[in-house]
Amino acid sequence: MKTTSAGSVPDAPATALMNSTADGAALAGSPERVAVHSRPEDRPIVLVQVSEVSPDRRRGGEIRTLLSPRNAGCVSGFSGVALLEPGEWIAEHYHPYSEEFLFVADGSATADLDDEPMELATGAALLIPPGTRHRVRNTGTDPVRIVFHLGPLAPRPELGHVDTENRDQTGRP
Repeated sequence: MKTTSAGSVPDAPATALMNSTADGAALAGSPERVAVHSRPEDRPIVLVQVSEVSPDRRRGGEIRTLLSPRNAGCVSGFSGVALLEPGEWIAEHYHPYSEEFLFVADGSATADLDDEPMELATGAALLIPPGTRHRVRNTGTDPVRIVFHLGPLAPRPELGHVDTENRDQTGRP
């Protein structure tokens, strides 16, 4: 068991494993198991298949929010997957309260970040800070699949996403 120097506090895992002796000596005999952590009873484990979620096409491409406060009871953010066919894009927008994480699972794309293009290849991960205007475009010849996560959540859902262009009126970016 890991311990610390005299007069200091042991780290949390060591504290959880110590028995009730005053000096924190090695565990004697067969001590009772102590739970290191526990999941709140009102927080179930949730599994969602991409095929169970209808695509949202309002902002371009196919966006499927897989885990969210609505369907999974998430309290710190939400995640999903976006599919862009060649020539498709997700309209420019920003998130005032959330940072967005993108991971390019398949294909390659261009992310326009405050009007600066950044090329994203398969396997690339991108952190978009709160307040950054961004658009994602498939400028290649193959479909692009991007996994996304946003957090923390905005105080209210309607405050979490601000469109800066109307997808139906923009034409090609």
